[in-house]
Amino acid sequence: ENREEVVYRAKLAEQAERYEEMMDAMKTVANMGVELSMEERNLLSVAFKQVVGARRSSWRIISSMEASKANSERVELIRNYRQDVEKELSDVCDDILKVLKDKLIPTATTGESKVFYYKMMGDYHRYVAEFSTGKERQDAADESLKAYQRVGDRRDGAEADAPDPLGFGAELLGVLLRDP
Repeated sequence: ENREEVVYRAKLAEQAERYEEMMDAMKTVANMGVELSMEERNLLSVAFKQVVGARRSSWRIISSMEASKANSERVELIRNYRQDVEKELSDVCDDILKVLKDKLIPTATTGESKVFYYKMMGDYHRYVAEFSTGKERQDAADESLKAYQRVGDRRDGAEADAPDPLGFGAELLGVLLRDP
């Protein structure tokens, strides 16, 4: 398949609300080693956000059930299920972070695309920090902050015309680090 066909397949998957397939298609495009257009960046972002968003929501519900006294007799079953969801979350987040680091950021030539990718990187490290504990949580939070700072550095430099996605992500990271 050529790039245009893979992008079209991603659009079809989006219309059918089949976000895992959309994610796979856009990952294929990202791994082609070429700079993505704004439309392709948005498709990639939507795909991963939908896949991760569903799992983050599941994780919050399951974690709440685990903490509830009403479920004390099933706490081990709930804990194991939560850990399964955390593994899925971790795998998807690691996947996009690797694509960003190894493929997308190195091929980005515009300030707008670099800001977009560093902001995504900060977001996905922040998602990892949400469900991680101990050193892994701190490492993910540190990486998130570094990525958000890279966005800020780019905005302060010659790429100040790029959109400002920083505020909300950095604010959420601060809340996350204060709330163990």
